[in-house]
Amino acid sequence: MRLLPLLCALTLAGCGVSETASVAATAGAAKAREAEQAKNAPAQVQGKLDDAARLAEQKREGAESR
Repeated sequence: MRLLPLLCALTLAGCGVSETASVAATAGAAKAREAEQAKNAPAQVQGKLDDAARLAEQKREGAESR
């Protein structure tokens, strides 16, 4: 009869450990995604700057041809 409460306690303790590990893994994956996005950010910004410069050049050429 004493074995049942011990078994229940161990089962519940195991759930807490696995939940903690799951939360840590999820947080780690989120941080990895953030790091990857941060690594790609300079290229994205440069692309937007290039697009804006190209558009400005087209507008300038259009204004000069009038």
